[in-house]
Amino acid sequence: MSERERKLEVLGYPLDRCTPEGSLVDALAIAGDILYASGQVPFDGDQLTSVGKVPSQITVEQATTAAALCAANVLRVVCKQLGSLDRIQRVVRITGYVNAVDTFTDCHLVINGASHLVREVFGEEGRHARTALAMNQLPLGASVEIEMILQLKK
Repeated sequence: MSERERKLEVLGYPLDRCTPEGSLVDALAIAGDILYASGQVPFDGDQLTSVGKVPSQITVEQATTAAALCAANVLRVVCKQLGSLDRIQRVVRITGYVNAVDTFTDCHLVINGASHLVREVFGEEGRHARTALAMNQLPLGASVEIEMILQLKK
């Protein structure tokens, strides 16, 4: 187990709690040295842990925790499919989607959960560009979804 994988586990995200499989879309697509990771919602193993609109049904704090879980799920899939997080050179971009009420303007605070987790795991290589968007709805009614673009080591 690499240092990055140990950090993810110490932060409370065991590698063996990957999201359920079965999507018609590949979880990862690679073009050259760029890895595009499909969006992940807040599953903890096979349990969807955060459903509803922010902030009317889910608090900002709960959604921020869910965003970290989504980011962990992206990293779990990467680790499972590539064999190690050490294959990643750096995190390039995170896009975060928040299932929010029309008047909610603090999506950036929610997506901080994902950004902080990635920085904890990757250190300086975790610095990234980012977009945080409010959505009217997300798959399965999830409160948050995170996707990433990562650069692979050559």
